[in-house]
Amino acid sequence: MPLEVFDILWKDYTKQNPSAQAIHDLFTKENEQVINDHIAFRTFDDPRMNIEVLSKKFIKLGYVPKGEYKFEDKHLNAIHLEHPSIEQAPRVFISELILSEFSEEFQNTVKRRINSVGDAYYADPDLIHKGSVWGKPLFTDYQFLRKESEYAAWLYIHGFRANHFTVSINALEKFNTIEKVNQFIKDSGYPMNTTGGEIKGVPEKFLQQSSTLAEMIQMEFEEGTYEVPACFYEFAIRYPEADGQVFSGFIAANANKIFESTNFREK
Repeated sequence: MPLEVFDILWKDYTKQNPSAQAIHDLFTKENEQVINDHIAFRTFDDPRMNIEVLSKKFIKLGYVPKGEYKFEDKHLNAIHLEHPSIEQAPRVFISELILSEFSEEFQNTVKRRINSVGDAYYADPDLIHKGSVWGKPLFTDYQFLRKESEYAAWLYIHGFRANHFTVSINALEKFNTIEKVNQFIKDSGYPMNTTGGEIKGVPEKFLQQSSTLAEMIQMEFEEGTYEVPACFYEFAIRYPEADGQVFSGFIAANANKIFESTNFREK
């Protein structure tokens, strides 16, 4: 099965973030079919682990690059890939942090982390499954990175893993609008990301998205155990363009706010 990679990623993602499995099960209990619209990964633009490196796994499975995106304020590049022949194959969204656009101290902190292991770790074709390959992180470094980039702080502690999976609202029957989905999630007790509004995007741009806030988990740091944000679950509905084809890309303005689902927050 060429796409069993997603089953492996899902198991790891839900083990760390049991709320995602619980939400998935809420939909299936309502006799809904849960189809994954896309999965996302984060990385640094270092040539040992950049977008090109992470995308190799999926290109080998037959995926092809489809869109490129730029996030000026978050200092990110991104691409998305699609599988041309496997129906319901999830899109893959990979973003990378542009290290040169940050302070020297920030770059040194990140480089210290990623240089702490040999290059062979990054040459592993299964890098996307490895999580943090760097051992126990420093909470002081995590807090420092957060001042310049929440994205970098998340990546510093979590490493290479699925950042989120996404429920395709187009495949749902009872919950066939993003408003119905959001209400269902909130009624079930899960907080939503409200940055830029609970719903990101408008039908006129052919894509609307929403997401839960990242699950808070206990993590071991050199200085002790601290609560930090892990991953979140996203929901997306796509609309047909003028030619009747359902929009398959991404909207940078939407994704810009979705990224903030993993921002640190006090309970």
